[in-house]
Amino acid sequence: VQLQASGGGLVQAGESLRLSCAASGRLASTSSRAWFRQAPGKQREFLAEIDWSGGYTTYIDSMKGRFTISRDNAKSTVYLQISSLKAEDTAVYYCAAALTTSRAGSDPGEYDYWGQGTQVTVSS
Repeated sequence: VQLQASGGGLVQAGESLRLSCAASGRLASTSSRAWFRQAPGKQREFLAEIDWSGGYTTYIDSMKGRFTISRDNAKSTVYLQISSLKAEDTAVYYCAAALTTSRAGSDPGEYDYWGQGTQVTVSS
C-alpha cells in the first residue's frame, strides 16, 4: 500500500481545510486508515481512525466536533475535514494504513504504512 497525502497549506485561523490521502496497491480499500499529526518538537499525535467500511470512526476527544474523517473506497481515498482552524493546529499531517479488518487504534505502531505528510500552517 502506498499513501499520498495532500491538501495542506497556509490558511487563516477560523477557516476550514480538507486533507486527502490517496492509496494505491494491494488491499488499499480494505485497510483501516487514520490521521496523525506532528508539530515541531512534539510527538506524533493520533487524530482519527476510520475502519475499512467507513462504518466505524473514532477521534481523539479534544478534536471531536472540529475534525471529520471519511473515506471513498471507490477512489481508495480517505479525507480529514478540519473546521475552525487554530494556530495550534499547525503541524505536519500524516495518513496511515493498518492491514487489519478490525480497528487499529491510536498507537502509531499499529499502522503498517505511512504517507509522506502534508504541512498545515495556520496563521492567526
